Order: sequence, then structure tokens, then C-alpha cells
Amino acid sequence: MPATPEEADVEAIGIDKSFGTYPALKDVSLTIRDGEFLTLLGPSGSGKTTFLMILAGFEAPSAGRLMRGGRDITGISAEERAFGMVFQGYALFPHMTVAENIAFPLKVRGRPRAEIAERVSRMIDRVDLEAHRNKLPAKLSGGQQQRVALSRALVFEPSLLLLDEPFSALDKHLRGLMQEEVRRLHQELGTTFVFVTHDQSEALSLSSRVAIFDHGRLLQVGTPQAVYEKPENRFVAEFLGEINFLPLTAVDHADASASGRFEDVRLCAPPHEVAGPNAILAVRPEHLKLANGVHSDADNVLAARVTSATYLGPATRLALTTAGGTPLTITLPTEHAGEAALREGGDIRVSWPKHKGFLLPPNS
Repeated sequence: MPATPEEADVEAIGIDKSFGTYPALKDVSLTIRDGEFLTLLGPSGSGKTTFLMILAGFEAPSAGRLMRGGRDITGISAEERAFGMVFQGYALFPHMTVAENIAFPLKVRGRPRAEIAERVSRMIDRVDLEAHRNKLPAKLSGGQQQRVALSRALVFEPSLLLLDEPFSALDKHLRGLMQEEVRRLHQELGTTFVFVTHDQSEALSLSSRVAIFDHGRLLQVGTPQAVYEKPENRFVAEFLGEINFLPLTAVDHADASASGRFEDVRLCAPPHEVAGPNAILAVRPEHLKLANGVHSDADNVLAARVTSATYLGPATRLALTTAGGTPLTITLPTEHAGEAALREGGDIRVSWPKHKGFLLPPNS
């Protein structure tokens, strides 16, 4: 059965947004798939919240269109779009109880009293707030207030829920609990979620897909695994976590692999459409191993010297320097980091399999 316009994908086509002479968004095209959990990720000022406000209908694009189910919704008001919205500051009505806050969107829509009571009770039960239904927001914890805000945004069953950094005011423990709550609600309800954050681990753990913004441009969209393990440019690679960059020269491209010279060794990686003889070989610290002896999967082996070791409990991070002065970082389970490797100034070898690295253009 084909999706109705209310259930169809939302498509942004060539969205620009300028505030005076400042270009907040530049030619952003993105399809939001029905039922997915899409996270807009990027540093402050990257354009992700501006894009969310355009989706919501609170901002008009300077150029471009928003389409849904073959219908142009660019000029339609936020009220007509009827998307749910969870704001960074919750925006609860301080004079209303938990139940009254959740009921408000239904009352505005003129739903029958019995339906309102039934839906509110169902949402309160779903987010475990029954003991707090008659409390005012001031009497609630931050996590409880956030659950009220989520319930209020979902109670009228919107086809799309927009969340603008909803956990930024919560401490680490509460943030983790609310992440689990949002994941559960998405799975249970099947509503399309569009979530804004600058927290990389949050984006990778929650999302079906991640859209990465920087300086108003959409740089890459993909599954969490794809953007982390196969970033398309250096910004995405660095923004999503620690990474090592090894400049290669005399790169030879073949069907099965590519290889190039780094200092006095030749290193290999999966093939990549990198033009020219130079490239950057990138590899995550957790994919490096100590090369003590022969490894069947050690396609690449590199000598380095330990400059510092940081004990992180279950893991140990070693800062290394190659003979030519290139810095490296390796993250090991502490039980696998031998005492020799922990000594500053110690000489070690590290290895990694070919498929764990990837090539980037030298000027990316």
C-alpha cells in the first residue's frame, strides 16, 4: 500500500539560508525517510539547527524547496505541517500539571475529552510518570521534565518528531537514561525522528542515519557505521573520533588494494578513487595492535616510539611517534598493553589489517 502524503519521505532540495550576509546553509539536499531516526550532527554554527527550524516551519529558506509526498510544503506554516517538536529548554507550561501539559496539543486540536484522557494516560504510562501526573514542572527533575516534553510532542501522533539538542542540560547519567528512552519510543511508535546534536557518541548510538554538517554544508549522510568507518573527507573522519593520518606518496592503485610509501615502509588499504600519486591513509586508534610476533592479518606493520601512556581503566591510550616524527595514537585493552609498551621512550611495532584503513585525498 503506498504511503500517504502524511507518511511519505520529506525531501529538502537545494536549501539555502542566509541571515543578512551570513550564509547559514548552502545548497543542502537531503531525503528524510519515513520511520527513520536521522541525526543532524555538527559543531556549533554548522547549520544543523537552522535546517531543523526550516523543517519545522519556523524559518523560511532563502532558496530551495521542501517536498512531501509530491507536495511542496515550503510555504506551509508550522501549524499546518503538524510536526512534533521538542526544544532544548523543554518549553513546558509552568502553571500546568504534567497531565495538563501533555494534554495541551490535543485540546488545541479540539479532540473529545474522553480521547484526550485516554491518550494522556497512555503516554504517562509509557514514560513512567504516573506518580507525577499532578505535579507542576518545577517539582520535577530534569529527566522527568524531558519525558513530559517528549510525551507532549508525541501525544497527538505526529508523523515526524523534531528534537533540538534535547539532552544538553542533563548530566551524563540522566543523558544516558534519556537516550535509552528516546530509542525505545522510536522503536515502539515508528515515528520519524529528526534529532540535532553535537555529541558524536550520541549520534552514532541512536541513529539509523547520520547527516554531518559543517559551515552550512552537508558533508556526508550514511549509517553510523558507514560515516565512522568510511568517512568521505578529513573533517568527517576527525569529527567522529580520534584518528591517525599517514601521508602516502607513490600511491599505486590496483583492483584489490592500493598501496603507497610512508617513510621507509609501504602501507596498503582498500582501493579508493583518489587521483594522483599522493594520498592520506587514515586508521582509527582502536584498530591498531601491538605487533609482537607474526600476525596473520597484519597487512601493515610500523615501528614507533612511545611518548606517553594514559591509563583509562579498561583501556590504555598510547601516544607514539614514528621515526619521521608523525604522531600516532593507539587504544588497547589494558590487559593487552604489556609493561614494555607502557614505558615512555620504549620502541614498539604496531600493525593493522588492510581493510581497517581507508584512503583520503591529500587536500580533503
